[in-house]
Amino acid sequence: MTSNGIHSRFSAGRVSFVNATTRGKTMKNKTLKAAILSTLGVSLAATAPASLAAEDEGIDFGGAVRFQYSYEDYDEGNENRGGDIDLDTFRLNVDGTVGDVILSGEWRYYQYMEVIHHAWVGYDFNENWQGQAGITKVPFGNMPYNSHSFFFSSNYYLGLEDDYDAGLKALFEKGPWDVQFAFFKNDELGGVDGYVSDRSDRYSYDVVAERDPADGTFDDPSDPGHAGSEVGETNTFVARVAHTLTHSDTASTEIGFSTLYGALHDDVDDVGDYNAAAIHLNGTYGPWNIQLQATQYEYDMDSGAERMAVGAYAFYDTIAAEATTYTANVAYSMPVSWGPVTNLTFYNDYSLVTDKSADLADTTMNVTGMAVSAGGVYAYFDYIVAENQPFIGGTMDSTGSESANRFNINVGYYF
Repeated sequence: MTSNGIHSRFSAGRVSFVNATTRGKTMKNKTLKAAILSTLGVSLAATAPASLAAEDEGIDFGGAVRFQYSYEDYDEGNENRGGDIDLDTFRLNVDGTVGDVILSGEWRYYQYMEVIHHAWVGYDFNENWQGQAGITKVPFGNMPYNSHSFFFSSNYYLGLEDDYDAGLKALFEKGPWDVQFAFFKNDELGGVDGYVSDRSDRYSYDVVAERDPADGTFDDPSDPGHAGSEVGETNTFVARVAHTLTHSDTASTEIGFSTLYGALHDDVDDVGDYNAAAIHLNGTYGPWNIQLQATQYEYDMDSGAERMAVGAYAFYDTIAAEATTYTANVAYSMPVSWGPVTNLTFYNDYSLVTDKSADLADTTMNVTGMAVSAGGVYAYFDYIVAENQPFIGGTMDSTGSESANRFNINVGYYF
C-alpha cells in the first residue's frame, strides 16, 4: 500500500475546547465543563472522573456522525478533482451508572473498519479517588489532548496522545493536584496474540512489530515475507502527576510530568522493553490557551532494531525506535451569537519529532485552524503544512524532506 492510499482515512472524530483542556478544580468549573460537553453529546466519563457526570443513575445513549472534505496537494487525483468529501465516522456512546458502578463505552464505524474506542467500568471510592478497569485512556502528557486541531499532534501517531489500552487505572484529584496511575496488561486488541483478524484495525496507535532493515515502510508484519518479529506491548506501568497554579478566576497553569515503562513480547518471550517520559504545561488565561510539551521515547529491542511497525486506521506504518518530540500550541476562544453559532476557537498547533534513530529525517507539522460550535454541530477548518507526517503526504519513516499541504474541513453532529 502506498502512503497516498491512506491519507484521506484519518478521522479522529474528537471535540476539544480551549477552556476545557484542563480539568476544573472547583465545582463551579466542573459544572461548566459538564454543561459544555453534554451540549455536544460528548462522553463525560471518557474525559474525566465520573463525579463530573450526571448524578442520576441510568444509562445514556449518544453518538455522532461526521463528514469531511480534504484538498491534498500531494495526491494528484484529489488535487485535480478539487478535493473529496467522505464519510468520516459514525459512532455510538453508552455512559452512565448502575448501582454505583460507572459504565462508559464507545463504538465507531469507519468505511474501512469498525472499532471499540473505549469500554470500561469504574467506581468512585470517595470524592477524590476513582478506579477504572477495561479499555481506558493512557494518562500521559497534556490531557485530555495535547492539541486543538482535528489532526492532534505528531505524538498521536507515535501512540503518545489519546491512546487507549486494556488495564486498570486509578485517578486522584484534590485541590491543585491531579494524579493518575495505571497498569495496562496489553493493548486494546489483546496484545501480540489477540484474537483479531487485523491488528491495524484500531483507533489509537500501538507498536505491532519490529522492522528489519529489509522491511518496507507499510509492510504488513503478518505477511510471510516480513523479516521483523511481531511484538506486542505488555505489563506497562504509567504515572502522570500534575499541579495547577491558580492565578485568578480566569487564569491557571497546569504543570505536569508523565512517565511509562513496559515490556515487548513476541508470543514466546520478552524481546525488549519501551519507555517514555514527558514534561508538559497547559495554561488557560481568559480566552487564551497555551500547551507546551517535551517528550522522549525509546523501544529498546534485544535485536537492536531501530525502526518499529505501528498499526491504526486499517494500515501499517513505521516509526523510529527512539526519538524526541516537542509540541507548542496556542488557541483563542471567542464566544459569538451568530444564529446557531455560539463559539469560534482559533488555534495554531506545532509539532516536531527529532533525534530519530536509524538516521531518519525530522517530522514537522503545523496546523492553523478554526473550530466552530453551533448547537449539536462541531466543525474543524484546518490548513496543515508538514514534512514526513502521516496522513499529510508522508511517513515518519523517511530519510528525506518534502513539504506537503492539506486543507481539511471536518463537520460532525453530536446527539
